[in-house]
Amino acid sequence: MQRKNVLLWISAALVYLFLYLPLVIVVVFSFNDSRLNAEWVGFTWKWYGKLFHNQEMLTAAMNSLIIAGVSAAVATVLGTLAGLAMEQSRQRLLQMLVLAPIAMPEILMGVSLLVLFIMVNMTLGLLSIMLAHITFCIGFVALAVQARISSMDPGLVEAARDLGASPWRCFREITLPLLMPGILAGALMAFTLSIDDFVITFFTAGVGSSTLPLQIYSMVKIAVTPEVNAVSTLLMLLTLVVITVASRLSPAVFRGE
Repeated sequence: MQRKNVLLWISAALVYLFLYLPLVIVVVFSFNDSRLNAEWVGFTWKWYGKLFHNQEMLTAAMNSLIIAGVSAAVATVLGTLAGLAMEQSRQRLLQMLVLAPIAMPEILMGVSLLVLFIMVNMTLGLLSIMLAHITFCIGFVALAVQARISSMDPGLVEAARDLGASPWRCFREITLPLLMPGILAGALMAFTLSIDDFVITFFTAGVGSSTLPLQIYSMVKIAVTPEVNAVSTLLMLLTLVVITVASRLSPAVFRGE
């Protein structure tokens, strides 16, 4: 029995090493005092300095933040309503419609949205990217809200109604405050997914609407320089912070409850 536990720990350690060692290498070589990632030369901050003076990178980062902020805000409102509807109706068709964008392959969703935008004669740009991101973020917010609703005590709302509170007052003063951790967690997840997305953005972006993942991809096609490592490190740090906050706000979602 003890031997099985040791083998299990070794297997888990190897898997996590395979997953996270490349990320550690990216972070370490972002401080390498050499333009080549072949060997370690010395410690430096200069690549971060060059990064913050790169106008194309700054523009792409600003586009990503704007798209992620707007997409997360709209997806949070729609996802919250969808989560409430899913929990109250319990209809499988509604759940399938809300959660389908999560299970759908990103390349399929990107192509289908591109075809839709072309059919309605819509110019590809920041707006098309926002609409695409809102589409796949709604399901994640709905899951977070539904998980929060399932952990709530329905007797609180029933007691308020018995005491004469209107449905709107019950929602405003009881349901909404109790749902707020799940709503905030869903919003943070939507923000993270939007700012990190590449595949769907690649299909729905137009000329002059580059985002941070697209800009990193264009730089990587030439060479993986420490500047690429630096922006990847910052993006990784932002993602980890947002995911950590979201997991603390709504741990049930991350436990799969």
